[in-house]
Amino acid sequence: MATRKRWSRQVTKTSNALTLDEGVFKRKPADIAQSLKRSAERSRRRKSTPFRSAMSMLTFYENRAGRNLSDRQRRKIEAAKVELRKLYDRPSTTRAKAGTKKVKRAGQR
Repeated sequence: MATRKRWSRQVTKTSNALTLDEGVFKRKPADIAQSLKRSAERSRRRKSTPFRSAMSMLTFYENRAGRNLSDRQRRKIEAAKVELRKLYDRPSTTRAKAGTKKVKRAGQR
């Protein structure tokens, strides 16, 4: 049963689209973005553009961590998204300009 609970870890480690560097999500936002860009551009298995593949992996990591992602880590992921958009010369979204979205957690009002 333990393997079912950790399926997202397995996907992050062995993604069919990207080969990620070890500990990539523990780095600074600019380093995360640069590493994802490099992985996406090297990959021959991806099904979309390098930008979309890299952004999808960031979003996947953020969504799968859910409530277990600390506010600090969530801000780091959002900052990495902004950095990734800069690297690919893509316009920022409104939410990215305004900062991170406040997420209600269980037990909060």
